[in-house]
Amino acid sequence: MLEKVVIANRGEIALRILRACGELGIKTVAVHSDADRDLMHVRLADESVCIGPASSLDSYLNIPALISAAEVTDAVAIHPGYGFLSENADFAERVEQSGFIFIGPRAETIRIMGDKVAAIDAMQKAGVPCVPGSDGPLDDDDEASLAHGRRIGYPVIIKASGGGGGRGMRVVHSEAALLNAISLTQTEAGATFGNSTVYMEKFLQNPRHVEFQVLADEHGHAIHLCERDCSMQRRHQKVVEEAPAPGITEEMRDRIGDRCAEACRQIGYRGAGTFEFLFENNEFYFIEMNTRVQVEHPVTEMITGIDIVKQQLRIAAGEPLTIKQQDVRIQGHAMECRINAEDPVTFMPSPGEITTLHMPGGPGIRVDSHLYSGYHVPPYYDSMIGKIIAHGSTRDSAMARMRTALMETVITGIKTNIPLQQRIFEDANFQAGGTNIHYLEQKLSDS
Repeated sequence: MLEKVVIANRGEIALRILRACGELGIKTVAVHSDADRDLMHVRLADESVCIGPASSLDSYLNIPALISAAEVTDAVAIHPGYGFLSENADFAERVEQSGFIFIGPRAETIRIMGDKVAAIDAMQKAGVPCVPGSDGPLDDDDEASLAHGRRIGYPVIIKASGGGGGRGMRVVHSEAALLNAISLTQTEAGATFGNSTVYMEKFLQNPRHVEFQVLADEHGHAIHLCERDCSMQRRHQKVVEEAPAPGITEEMRDRIGDRCAEACRQIGYRGAGTFEFLFENNEFYFIEMNTRVQVEHPVTEMITGIDIVKQQLRIAAGEPLTIKQQDVRIQGHAMECRINAEDPVTFMPSPGEITTLHMPGGPGIRVDSHLYSGYHVPPYYDSMIGKIIAHGSTRDSAMARMRTALMETVITGIKTNIPLQQRIFEDANFQAGGTNIHYLEQKLSDS
């Protein structure tokens, strides 16, 4: 097992990693910016190192500072968490070149999955269903681009190969607008991502977002841990997640999950990862792979009983997976609400001091958060301050427990999005299950 790990992140995920390390007897090093000296995991870690000022560019995105922290503390590995440098192939490569273990996939795998064109090609070879599209980058051949549009059928979407998070995309509804849209997206992609490559796909108008969690070791073993529904989104950011996804049959789960596991074996994947799909008319369409642990991993842990972060650590230590696909069993239903420090109506960030804090409890309730009374939420980072997870024997019981948990939660001194979460859980269409990725935005615009 790994002797000492640098946690190259902050907030709730840093505390989550620290807890997993503690269970495995791994010593921890917390790195932090000047603004994060009082984070809970910094207080609890075996050692801590300040890596720079508040700005992420000068701290959590500062590769030399992170590697230096590992060097001065004699750590053996670095866990990137999610966000920041977690899917940065150059960082993974620098970590390994410096003699440390990167707790995640190899750099070349991250590069392939980070390039949407290359990722789609790899998935097609592995038999993973993909959105009908150009099957490669669009070049300067206008006639070829127009032919792709006619073959795929309008509306289509032009996507930046290096894009993500809802950026670098443009929907086109007619052939007359296609060539201009391609040119604009190429220009924007080059300026934003340093990569002007774009490709074309069929635009699915009312899809759901369904994703499959996978684990793979370096010995050629790979499994999937079933699926999650993450369709409740605002501006392409997930708000509520649940597992399993409503309406997904066991046959669908086995068929797509097995394809994802096989793709992991074919590309030599290592660690935890997520295959993201759009789901429409009972068909799955691959859109991208996240090569890291995800914010919503707790709902999968709750229904399978498998600790994903501990599995990451074991895989990074070179251990083979001891879990076989037949060992993965779904037990009940789980839901997660992301709690953000923001105005629930305007969504403006709400930094400040936590003056009162009471987190929920009771059967089936889990809270992943770094908050404590007196903690000051800084204005420099993502607004998410925690997650409430509810598990029940059925979807209805999980929803009932979540409603109670949201009602119990007291956070004063700042504004949070808890009122929005309560509105979602009182919504009849959400309660019925199967709402699409546009539902929440439409609901908010109508109110």
